[in-house]
Amino acid sequence: MKKLVALLVALGVVALGRAYADEKKMTVGVMPKLKGIDFFNAAQKGAEEAGKELGVTIVFDGPVTNDVTLQAQMLDTWIAKKFDAIAIAPNDPDAIAPALAKARKRGIKVITWDSDARKDARDLFVNQCTSASVAKSLMDVLAKGAGPEAKYLIITGSLTASNQNIWMKEMDKYRQTAYPKMLNLSATPKASEEDQALATQVAADSLKAYPNLQGILAITSVALPGAAEAVRKAGVADKVFLTGLATPKAMRDYVKDGTVKQFVLWSPVDLGYLAVQAGVASAKGELKPGQPTFKAGRVGEVKLDGDMVILGEPVVFDKSNIDKYDF
Repeated sequence: MKKLVALLVALGVVALGRAYADEKKMTVGVMPKLKGIDFFNAAQKGAEEAGKELGVTIVFDGPVTNDVTLQAQMLDTWIAKKFDAIAIAPNDPDAIAPALAKARKRGIKVITWDSDARKDARDLFVNQCTSASVAKSLMDVLAKGAGPEAKYLIITGSLTASNQNIWMKEMDKYRQTAYPKMLNLSATPKASEEDQALATQVAADSLKAYPNLQGILAITSVALPGAAEAVRKAGVADKVFLTGLATPKAMRDYVKDGTVKQFVLWSPVDLGYLAVQAGVASAKGELKPGQPTFKAGRVGEVKLDGDMVILGEPVVFDKSNIDKYDF
């Protein structure tokens, strides 16, 4: 009888231990700027891959439009559910800050990725590349395709997106030294609001409004394929050099038919993967600002610059390499 009691007690302890382990399983909320586009679909794959490797629950969700108010509302739900970490790509760095600050006050680690928030509202920023490297790659591709004296304009996503605004500042800074005779025909970038149909219309309107236009930089994964459609329909690919940032999946047909000769990006799969790796490590106290490097699973050792975790360098895609990538 004593042995039976002892066995039952032991089994009870094991069961309690398992229940406790289940209760303590970490939950990480990963929020894109918006759901349903190729870039963030690819990032979701990477986030879920990292979650599986690390044994944590991943909740990947976000608004269907680039709406920061909806992002804040969803964050309130995650905060109430006491997630361990939140990794978010903000649509507006300032508007999202109060919700992120609230999460941090509740003990939730806050990671931004793809685009940043105010520094006082998050713990770390997982950046795909340095802003300077993105700017250099874009302007070098434009100069190669349209010439060092090209007249160009920029189509962005949201005018409040911090990553795009920083890239544009760095692009102009680099242009002034590397290509001083280049001319931006529109001091204010054209906004496409992460809407591909709108990007097509904006590009079509720009082709008509600027008859001396020689280059277009469409710097979001929605803006570039949208602009490509306008250039294709207008039949001006040999007159107006179009480049920017997008996924190989979205651009493959446009590259193969010559509408777009070259464009730039990084791996959104790896970016989503790294965001979760950083979020989990931060929640466990294993990653803090100021570290020189961080070991992030299959991505390997990545560098830190203060409170910024850097994925790597941008990649230039063209006919020679686009079929090597499946995202």
